[in-house]
Amino acid sequence: MNIYVAGAVWVLGIAALAAGVTILVHRYRSADGDGNDAIATVFGVIGGLHAVLMAFVLISLFDTVTTVNEGSHTEANSLVAVYWASDALAEPARGQIQELARSYARTVTDQEWPSMREGAPVGPQGFALLERMRSTIDGAAADTDWQQERKTEAASQLWNVYQARDARLTAAGNAGVSTVVWLALIVGSALSIGVPYLFRGPKLATHVILMASLAAAIALLMFAIYQLQNPFSGGARVEPDAFTAAIDRFEASRAG
Repeated sequence: MNIYVAGAVWVLGIAALAAGVTILVHRYRSADGDGNDAIATVFGVIGGLHAVLMAFVLISLFDTVTTVNEGSHTEANSLVAVYWASDALAEPARGQIQELARSYARTVTDQEWPSMREGAPVGPQGFALLERMRSTIDGAAADTDWQQERKTEAASQLWNVYQARDARLTAAGNAGVSTVVWLALIVGSALSIGVPYLFRGPKLATHVILMASLAAAIALLMFAIYQLQNPFSGGARVEPDAFTAAIDRFEASRAG
């Protein structure tokens, strides 16, 4: 199902349910007594705490998506820098390093990204390719100062690839909102929607509109949290565009 259709069904469904419950509450509740002040105090505490929790979770997830996106570009750009630095090295090291760089980029896009999207463990192929690249760089001959400088640059950029890769896999392994937080979000949402049903005074039409709006707003935020919990899937997922661009650069460099 399209993400926007799914979001609309979620929000409108919750809003319609809240509207129906409001009608039933107005029809069957007693008209005696009035505790709006006490109810308002309780609702203020519950609603405030719940709003803080939802805001914290949303901001944290959004920051993770942003960090993962920036990290993927850092990893891909550092890989390109390794490829370019190896141009100054003698064969067979130059060809081996560049082929390993191409293989690593293809492994990330074709194997690792689909695994991270599904929340599955990432295989060891990518790490093995980086290890082979490191050993090839270390063993490359450097007969001139320029070659030694480029060899050092390649090793430095490869370390950046290692670091960015580690951060990416860590983000993939920690993707998702914990069960405890989901429980707090669901219970808080139920209380935030349920407590206002105790208020007395609004006409039926006014109460229906207010409750449907409140339920829709909370459902929308919950849907956003659900879509953001895995930075490699969902509506705000990070795609391997940086590595696709790196592969294009490699092919252009080889063709030239």
